[in-house]
Amino acid sequence: MGGLDRFSTKGSGRIASSRLRLILVSDQADCPPKLIRMLQDDMIRIVSRYMEIDRDKVRLRMEPDDGTAGEAKRPPGILYIHIPVRSIPNKGIY
Repeated sequence: MGGLDRFSTKGSGRIASSRLRLILVSDQADCPPKLIRMLQDDMIRIVSRYMEIDRDKVRLRMEPDDGTAGEAKRPPGILYIHIPVRSIPNKGIY
């Protein structure tokens, strides 16, 4: 039954969950989901240059600003990205 594994709903469920989180974060940040997706993809690409990461477990989260930024023009919140690192290869940087 190895050929039927590709029809598993686990992959589509994970994709749907990721898309929902993306929509929620973009709504809280008051910016289009496409912009949040581009930001996430860019950050993954940059971090991947230096470290092996678990791309399937990358998570975005938006939290309200704690008020320390000033009251003149308050940003919509703080964007956090969780990028699990699998390993940091020694590429002779040191």
